[in-house]
Amino acid sequence: MPLYEHVMIARQDLSNAQAEGLIEHFGAILADNGGKIVDSEYWGVKTMAYKINKNRKGHYSFLKSDAPAAAVQEMERLMRLHDDVMRVLTIKVDAHEEGPSIQMQKRDERDNRRERR
Repeated sequence: MPLYEHVMIARQDLSNAQAEGLIEHFGAILADNGGKIVDSEYWGVKTMAYKINKNRKGHYSFLKSDAPAAAVQEMERLMRLHDDVMRVLTIKVDAHEEGPSIQMQKRDERDNRRERR
């Protein structure tokens, strides 16, 4: 099955538990349609570059999935209809990277950045 990565931004007025509950909810939708969530990360509340639906901040979540295209399309459709989800980005990847994403790594662990002067 194809591999996908999803980034979801939820409304800022949700609690952390509700934002993480959205990950489980959409993971269950993928499972019902023959896919599975390989890994998920909750990045926390972050400030956005511009307002979306009168919100300056949002709960960011990152999902790695292994699912057929029909399951991903259904999950995206339901994400876009859900009132708490503001934005969704899905990309198809050849392979999932091992370990935590760049957002979850500490600044000292990022070895591909150049040194500051």
